[in-house]
Amino acid sequence: MGDTTTDFTEITYRVTDRIATVTLNRPEARNGYTVRMADELAAAFDRADRDPEVRVVVLTGEGKDFSVGADLSQGGFDFDPDTGPDAAWQEPAGRCSKRIFTMDKPVIAALHGSAVGGGLTITLSADYRLAAADSRFGFVFTRRGIYPEGASAWFLPRLVGMGRAMDWMISGRLFDAAEAEQAGLVHRVHDPAGLLDAAYALAADLAANTAPVSVAVTRQLLYRMSALDSPAPVHEVDSKLIASIGTNPDAAEGVLSFLQKRRPRFTLSPDKDLPDFLPWSH
Repeated sequence: MGDTTTDFTEITYRVTDRIATVTLNRPEARNGYTVRMADELAAAFDRADRDPEVRVVVLTGEGKDFSVGADLSQGGFDFDPDTGPDAAWQEPAGRCSKRIFTMDKPVIAALHGSAVGGGLTITLSADYRLAAADSRFGFVFTRRGIYPEGASAWFLPRLVGMGRAMDWMISGRLFDAAEAEQAGLVHRVHDPAGLLDAAYALAADLAANTAPVSVAVTRQLLYRMSALDSPAPVHEVDSKLIASIGTNPDAAEGVLSFLQKRRPRFTLSPDKDLPDFLPWSH
């Protein structure tokens, strides 16, 4: 079954075989990032997160580049330049990266061509970044006299360490897929022709073999608790989670399917079955 939504103008959204594909769709502008695109991306990820038929999201770009970053030629930001933004205004890249951060479902970014500036920071909260071998990356802000956005100063050091984050962000230099992979920014590098196939193969494996609630809890455990200064509060949550296994039908199914050497049929759903004691759910 496939479902393509035409509600968007600067991205496309399609659901096929439990995988939602979100595609940046301004190839004539090398997928330059706009305020409209930011809001459409946030809405698309929200739709995928709330759709019980979606298990995984693949994020990619139409044309030869993933995204060359902010395109302010479309009218600038969504506030009056004379009066400035109000206190609640949120810069566009973070509208996407923060929505991915809160996802209950894994997100796989498939990066090709140029992925620079906001065209890279929006992907830092994805679970996976796969790259074409000819990709080029850059946090180019200092070379434009502007500043890192998308909460990238929080995400990037957690992915590659403070030293590499400093190098890339202070210099603003471009770097290739091999350096990105070596540093841990991207998980794997693929031949450009096989990049999307690799992304969909990974998505299909996650959809077929992982439990939706287990994935939702695990990605949030990592994101929200790995930076604490003690393991004690993490272990408190772990203990409650493990104690709940006895009444968890997915846990029983996971063991049974393993013993019977068959694909699991998990029944719990993140939209209604997340544990109510998770500290970030209040």
